[in-house]
Amino acid sequence: MNSFELLESNVRSYSRVFGDVFRTAKNSMMFTEEGKCFLDFFAGAGALNYGHNPDFIKGKLLEYIGSDAVVHGLDMYTTAKRTFIETFNELILAPKGLDYKLMFCGPTGTNAVEAALKLARKAKKRTGIFSFSGGFHGMSYGALAATGNLYNRGGAGAPLHNVTFMPYPYGFNESFDTIGYMENVLTDANSGIEKPAAVILETVQAEGGVIVAPAEWLQRLSALCKEHDILLIVDDIQVGCGRTGSFFSFERAGIRPDLVVLSKSISGYGLPMSLLLLKPELDVWQPGEHNGTFRGNQLAFVGATAALEFRISSNLEESVKEKEAWVSDYLQKEIVPLHPAITVRGLGLIWGIDLGGLEGGEQAAKFVASRCYDQGLIIERSGRNDTVVKLMPALTIDSELLEQGCKIVKEALAAYFEQAGLSARKEATLEPV
Repeated sequence: MNSFELLESNVRSYSRVFGDVFRTAKNSMMFTEEGKCFLDFFAGAGALNYGHNPDFIKGKLLEYIGSDAVVHGLDMYTTAKRTFIETFNELILAPKGLDYKLMFCGPTGTNAVEAALKLARKAKKRTGIFSFSGGFHGMSYGALAATGNLYNRGGAGAPLHNVTFMPYPYGFNESFDTIGYMENVLTDANSGIEKPAAVILETVQAEGGVIVAPAEWLQRLSALCKEHDILLIVDDIQVGCGRTGSFFSFERAGIRPDLVVLSKSISGYGLPMSLLLLKPELDVWQPGEHNGTFRGNQLAFVGATAALEFRISSNLEESVKEKEAWVSDYLQKEIVPLHPAITVRGLGLIWGIDLGGLEGGEQAAKFVASRCYDQGLIIERSGRNDTVVKLMPALTIDSELLEQGCKIVKEALAAYFEQAGLSARKEATLEPV
């Protein structure tokens, strides 16, 4: 038994799947202490959109540390915070015509979700929240109440209150109008469900299995919230910061949420940072009503500023769109034809290969992910019963490495079908977005 297994809590999870001891990493590659090399299609669960140790951001961080600048500052005014605020407004908010104030929360995404829910309840003087089946918003108590996964919810050890789950546009007969259902709930005096303070959602459910909400559905949801005086919270923790192409995942729908939650890749370097964007009229906080010792991670501010600058100078958004087109084409032509039960979903550089339609789909996805790891590719599973193989490489990945990783996935799938004695299909279809 190694020291990890002997001394670390049973709560550890990823190390049970990726069992090597990693020592160094660069761009899209990770290296173990024994010298093995792995291609990373996991990207720190979305925290490493710019890859491992990107040179431009690393240089800015080393320069800042070398100058003996402030590293810990609570929520005091610092030069690093001011530079980030001004850069974020100049490069992201102002060009998109977005008018948000910035709230710096504790270091993890779930803390910013907690802040968003607290603020919504305070501003609207209502206690209820609408969330969606399949959604994931964090593991702290309030955020967990808005998370759908029953395994995760079971860890709370107590009832989770004041959240009502609504149907996401997935898994229903096409004739079922999920927005119409919500409208009925809100207008029926006998629905038994009170008007909430806010609706929280991911426009692409990442942990839920890479479920992409249609743009029209998002527009209707936004209109519904405005009609009923309900705040709209978009959780962009995993699929924001350029993961879907545009900086915010909701831009494709042309909507303007009341609150937006960012974390994971906002720091640009995997440093802890979370951020809540709120419309100015919602800033009804009293001083210190939501705080935290590490809400002023100065190194994260430096990394985040550098990441925004890099995003513009490298034309990253256009690059992601080009890679999106290549991945979509590859999955349609090379992956979908392997078996009739395969469906594929995705946007930008987050894609899911859903094996849930197979008998024993959970074991199939587990086999594929394990086979990929054996072949030097780190890849995650998600979705109902973990039947979705999730492709989430760094946005900066070289095209050759992107192709190499996809070929490893194809080989792993083919190996599963061969050992299971399942035949391939001839025609290919791609699930519409």
